[in-house]
Amino acid sequence: MKKLLFKNFGIKIASIILAIVLWIVASSRGQSEIFVDIPLEFMNLPSGLEMINSTDKTVSLNIKGPEKLIKNLKQTDIRASIDLSKTKKGESTFYLTQDNIKLPRSITLLNISPSSITVTTEETVSNSVRVIPVITGKPERGYKLQATAVVPKNIEIEGIQSEVSKIRNIKTEPLDITGVKETFAQELKLDLRGKHVRAKPNSVTITVIISGGGEE
Repeated sequence: MKKLLFKNFGIKIASIILAIVLWIVASSRGQSEIFVDIPLEFMNLPSGLEMINSTDKTVSLNIKGPEKLIKNLKQTDIRASIDLSKTKKGESTFYLTQDNIKLPRSITLLNISPSSITVTTEETVSNSVRVIPVITGKPERGYKLQATAVVPKNIEIEGIQSEVSKIRNIKTEPLDITGVKETFAQELKLDLRGKHVRAKPNSVTITVIISGGGEE
């Protein structure tokens, strides 16, 4: 029996190895492997903190899956996120794992680059600033702009200290009064372009008081 078992032993081992190789080739047939760059989502930032920087805004993923599925894969089918709920003021480092990545079924994650992200946060501060209405154009001939009234006159802005401290007032979007002949009120958005702050409220009501009516 022992002689029968070990007869042509080398051939038998070679046959087993060949079978394993053929199985691997067959199972990997129709599989594709690609690299994709995915924007990072930063979620659940605690109240009272502002995220001011991160070492990376995207991650590169090495993924593998059925060729047909990989070919039709859209960037929106994949999500990469970091939970900031336990973040504190200053720098926090997060190590990226499979738990940070959401992939369609049958897609395998092989590698994430970078493997860690450092996020910098600062405390949120607020300040009350004056609203300045921006009026363009001129009323109808014989009329004049008597005054403007803003409600509310002051609004609260919030953001990081270095940004909030730069701002003394906030202008409204322009209001064109060309050809106007009577007093009216209009709601206007605040012009926050170039300012990394939030405003509460983000709009005000402007009353434009027009006087006159006779020929000049």
